[in-house]
Amino acid sequence: MKNLIIYAHPNEASLNHFFKNSIVASLEKSGQEIVVRDLNEINFNPVLSLQDMQGQRMGQVAEDIKTEQDFISWADQIIFVYPIWWTGMPAIMKGYIDRVFSYGFAYRYDQGVQKGLLTGKQAIIVNSHGKSNAEHEAMGMDKALELTSDIGVFKYCGFEIKQHFYFDKADRASVESVLEWENELKNAFKLVDEVSVFQ
Repeated sequence: MKNLIIYAHPNEASLNHFFKNSIVASLEKSGQEIVVRDLNEINFNPVLSLQDMQGQRMGQVAEDIKTEQDFISWADQIIFVYPIWWTGMPAIMKGYIDRVFSYGFAYRYDQGVQKGLLTGKQAIIVNSHGKSNAEHEAMGMDKALELTSDIGVFKYCGFEIKQHFYFDKADRASVESVLEWENELKNAFKLVDEVSVFQ
């Protein structure tokens, strides 16, 4: 399986960096193909410009966007790794989606009916956040995140979401919790008889 990891966190000492490395190690162990796009490392420009918007409608995108779209086209499975900040994605990840998931590439409208164009691709989302999952549920934030990211972005573009991890209380995680999360990720990315555990 061809795996694309899209990663957004500037701190190499972060839990998200640890998650990303754990996923890479698991995929390598099972002999899968991997490309990692570290958005901070490649200094991705997240600002959707007027030129971007005008080009999208004509099916024209900037070279940096074409590069990312080629990676997405190549991949069977896209793994998004990022923290939840202010109840949403980091700005660089949101900007990546604004620019890369462009009209005519990720979605289009046929006679007014929206159609996702990334069908046949699997998505796995790995998030950390500071509040507990119980707090998120009590606030309705779990449903809000599902609507704004899973449904509003990923499913909208045609992805089949295989799993969405929410690792909670990440700013005060115990060693035991981190080890448990690592095991969850390792199990999620194992291959069994050369078939993904998610298939």
